[in-house]
Amino acid sequence: MKQSVNQIELYYKKTGFGAPLILLHGNGEDHLIFNELAKVLAKDYTVYAIDSRNHGKSSGTKDFSYETMSADFSDFMEALALEGVSLVGFSDGGIIGLLLGIAQNPRLKQMAVLGPNLSPDDFTTESMAYVRQEFADTGNPLFQLMLEQPNIPVEKLKEIQIPTLVIGAEHDIYQPELFPLIASTIPNAQLLIIEGHDHGSYIIDNDLLGEPLKTFFADKKAL
Repeated sequence: MKQSVNQIELYYKKTGFGAPLILLHGNGEDHLIFNELAKVLAKDYTVYAIDSRNHGKSSGTKDFSYETMSADFSDFMEALALEGVSLVGFSDGGIIGLLLGIAQNPRLKQMAVLGPNLSPDDFTTESMAYVRQEFADTGNPLFQLMLEQPNIPVEKLKEIQIPTLVIGAEHDIYQPELFPLIASTIPNAQLLIIEGHDHGSYIIDNDLLGEPLKTFFADKKAL
């Protein structure tokens, strides 16, 4: 399915029944990474797994900014008249979730942000070297995006007023202090570190988070 928003078209797959839940993928991916997780969540929610602009089957543009993508998904919720939305955003999707939370989007009820960063400086030295080399070799604007964005001041996280679960991996691509910092700055946020996993292994083609997410969204109790 496709929805016109913000002068582009976003492709999405809709499954399940119940309150709306949006799945947002990371850089260079598409909604298909959530196939296994969506099967679990669709038992309790109407799941909207969406391709970001410049990804998957959504429109390609010259604008790769997180602020623009945040506006895309704000428009998506409005266009479909979604209320009380739960959001699960991985990597770039997590960044977009933080921006929507900072903007206090009225349609957003609660969210889980998986492996987001606040700045390119959050990368480990090794991970940043990889991104720099890939951009030098390919010129791919998606790697340029990671070199230049996001730029979210830590203090802005205090403006997020919805229940938020911050999730990171034990062997993530960011400095280990990042996720505790995000969780401790967002009011009443919870933190979950997935042991034995890297940046994407616990979410890509994996339903590991299905039940923990449903538990968090259902009652906000500590996991």
